[in-house]
Amino acid sequence: MNALTRCLETYWSSSIGKKLVVALTGIVLVSFLVGHLIGNLVVFLGPEAFNEYAYFLHHMLHGAGIWMFRAVMLVMIVAHITATICLTRQNRAARQAYEKPATIQATKSSLTMMSTGLTILAFVIYHLLQFTARVGNEYNSLDRYKTLVDGKAGHNAWQMVIDGFNWWPASLFYVIAMTLLCSHLSHGVGAIFQTLGLRSKKSASAIGLFSQGYAILIWIGFVSIPIAIFVFKFGR
Repeated sequence: MNALTRCLETYWSSSIGKKLVVALTGIVLVSFLVGHLIGNLVVFLGPEAFNEYAYFLHHMLHGAGIWMFRAVMLVMIVAHITATICLTRQNRAARQAYEKPATIQATKSSLTMMSTGLTILAFVIYHLLQFTARVGNEYNSLDRYKTLVDGKAGHNAWQMVIDGFNWWPASLFYVIAMTLLCSHLSHGVGAIFQTLGLRSKKSASAIGLFSQGYAILIWIGFVSIPIAIFVFKFGR
C-alpha cells in the first residue's frame, strides 16, 4: 500500500502525470457536455417531454443514480481544476528565467485557460444553486412549479427553466459562461489529443478544426436556450 501511495505521489508530482489527469478528466467532461446539451434541448419539445426527462433523471436507481453521477462529476471537475492550477504554477515558475516574447505568450495562454476554467466553475455552482438546490427562488413552494408525470408528483422543470431564463441577469450570465466555456474547449479539446500522443503534424490541422467545430456546436446549442426564452419569448 505504501509503495502504491509513493508511486501515485511520484506520478502526480510530475508534469506528465498532471497533464494526463487533465486529459482524462477532460474527456469525461467533454463527453458529459454532449449528453447534457442533448438533454437540455429537450426543453424545445415542450413541458411534457422535458418534465418526463427531468423526472427520469431524478429517479434513476430509486433516486440514487443522479447523486452517484453528481459525485463522479464533482471528482472529475475538482481533479481537472486542481491539476490545471498545479500545471500553471509549475509552468510559470519554470519560465520566470526566460524573457522571450514567445514564452510570455505561452504563460498568458495558460493563465487564460485557468481563469476561464474558474469562471466556468463559478457558473456551475450558481447553476446548481438555481435549478438543483433551488436557492433564492420559489421553485419548491409555488404550485406552478409542481406537476404530474405519469400520474406521479414531480417538479415542473420546464416552467423552472422558462421562468429562470426570463430573468435577464441569469440569461446574460449563462451566455457569458457558455462563451468562456467554448473558448476553453477550443484549446482544451486539442490539448487532449496532444497529451495522449494522438496529435502529429499531419493531424494537427484536422484536430484544430474538430476542436473549434465542437466548441462552436456546443456554444450554439447551449446559448440557443436562453436566447429563445428571453429574446424570442419561447414558452410564453
